Order: sequence, then structure tokens, then C-alpha cells
Amino acid sequence: MVFGQIVIGPPGSGKTTYCNGMSQFLSLIGRKVAVVNLDPANDALPYECAVNIEELIKLEVVMSECSLGPNGGLLHCMEYLEKNIDWLEDKLKPLSKDHYFLFDFPGQVELFFNHDSTKNVLSTLTKSLNLRLTAVQLIDSVLCSDPGNYVSALLLSLSTMLHMELPHINVLSKIDLIGNYGKLAFGLDFYTDVQDLSYLQNYLNQDPRSAKYRKLTGELCSVVEDYGLVSFTTLDIQDKESVGELVKLIDKSNGYIFAGIDASVVEYSKISVRQTDWEYNRVAAVQEKYMKDEEIED
Repeated sequence: MVFGQIVIGPPGSGKTTYCNGMSQFLSLIGRKVAVVNLDPANDALPYECAVNIEELIKLEVVMSECSLGPNGGLLHCMEYLEKNIDWLEDKLKPLSKDHYFLFDFPGQVELFFNHDSTKNVLSTLTKSLNLRLTAVQLIDSVLCSDPGNYVSALLLSLSTMLHMELPHINVLSKIDLIGNYGKLAFGLDFYTDVQDLSYLQNYLNQDPRSAKYRKLTGELCSVVEDYGLVSFTTLDIQDKESVGELVKLIDKSNGYIFAGIDASVVEYSKISVRQTDWEYNRVAAVQEKYMKDEEIED
């Protein structure tokens, strides 16, 4: 079996920074990591790239030759990759013997909730290489400071989870900066656990821009609550403890803790299997570390 992560999320959520930090952390705990860049628009990579989609297709060329914009160009690139999946399989097969994969995807969200090419590419790789993947969706924690944006993030997360059909972990990234975004209406656990959203609607009704959409917002919140699938964990990519907690969740979701790649991570796997601290206590510790009391409204 081969294990890995697909890293997705809206533009600016920190995917490339995540891949760089996560690859360094995994290397420190004894895993051989191969980062696969599947974002043809990402030409400034801070990490060493094992496979780069720009060797197959470049966004600038597609936009020029097909007269497409950035979004249309990225959709075309993913469709082209799907048709030439054998190229990617040939690149990954030599690495699949002993590497852990990190797939860095584009930030265009339509690729993950209403377009099939990305899903088909991952499905093919899962079967041909016996991959065990976890989708890690990064959501900028700044969205918690605005109720409307937070509801949008919930809908995006739910839609992606249902469409991708993979083990899925939603992450509030850049949690170390959350104190810079202004006061939160509720404690951090409200946003990570996706608690009773009716409270959030009261804040939305105070905004004249969103008050006229009150009924629609209420129905959308009901959809999220009825599925009961969405929750978040937090991440400060520069904090080893924060990254380590996320790795434990990922390892449990894709089964890595039960089938380590090599003996050098056996001890770490044992730690991963242990019962972790209550999620409430962990979130409370994050809030205490990164947020002041005056940053939460009474």
C-alpha cells in the first residue's frame, strides 16, 4: 500500500506552504516524502518537487493557444491530465515503493465539487498504485471572523466531501493569525465543531447586506447540520505540536498507523494509536495560545 495526502482549498489558504512544512515534518519523523505538484499555475515552488505537472502541460500555453482565462485554463489542464494519466502513473510508480505522497492541487474550488477530472485522476491512481489517500482541505481561519464567509466555507467543505468520496479532514489554517482578524462572535470550539448554526444566523440578520437572504441562509445552514459531516481541526504550520496532531488524524483516516512504510516510523505509529486528548481540551488550548479574551464577543 502507498499512503499520502491530497492538499486542496481555496486560493490563499496556504496549500503550498502546507506542503513545504508538512514534507519537512514528515522527513524529520523518518518518512521518505515525494511532493507532487499538480498546479500548473504554481511556478514558484518553495519545496523540492518530485513530479511537476509543468513537464506535461503549462497553464500559460493553454491560455494562449486556447484563448482561455485562468479558471478555464486550469479546467483544461486537469482534463488533459486525465487523458494522459499514464504519464503521471509512470512518474509515480518508481516512487511508490517507499515514498509518502503529498499532492499539491490548484486552488480553483470548482475542480473539487462539480468537475469530475480531478476525481477521476485520483480514482485511477488509487486503483493502479494501490493508494490510500486523505483529502486535507485548508480553509483560511480569517473566514471565522465573518459569519457569511464561514457559512460559505461550510458549504464548500460539505460539497467537496460529498464529491471527492475520500477520507477527508477540514483544517482551519493560519490559526496563529486568527487574533489579527478581529473579534469572533463565539469561542473557537463553535467554529471547529460546527455547533448550532441558528446562533450564527442572528449575527447574519444584523448585517443589512445578508438580512434579505435570511431564509436562504437558514436553509443552507440546515443542509450542513442535516448531513452532520463537517467539522474542523486547527493548524499552525510553523508549530511542530500542531502539525503532529494533524498528522495523527491523517494517519488514522487513511490507515497509515496500521501499515507503516518502514521500521523507522514504528514508534511514531505507536504514539498515533494512543488515545488523544479530548478535542474540546485541544481546541481550548489553541484558543488560549492564539486568542485573547477580548477577541471573543460576550
